[in-house]
Amino acid sequence: MVPELPPLPALTRSEGELIDSYLEIVDLLGRINPSRTADTYSALRAAQALVGRAAELRDALATMHLRGESAFHHATLGRALRVLDGERRSSLVVVAPERAPGPPD
Repeated sequence: MVPELPPLPALTRSEGELIDSYLEIVDLLGRINPSRTADTYSALRAAQALVGRAAELRDALATMHLRGESAFHHATLGRALRVLDGERRSSLVVVAPERAPGPPD
């Protein structure tokens, strides 16, 4: 049986959009990461999608700023990122560990 995930913390709509856009960008960067991706075409497609997701992230931040949400609530946003698997997803952005010697890729 799959363990039940902890509930997502209460977020404003803009905070939710911020978290969603941020994680989408992290996912795309993981697909672009040259130490992990298998081919240029999938990296190219991810890079093309990155432009739109960056605009969504910018818009979420602009909305938060205009509404007077001038500070991040790190504990709450961090909890939301953890519930949404942000630690694993962001680990795909870093350089992959070196592999043991073997046949070339």
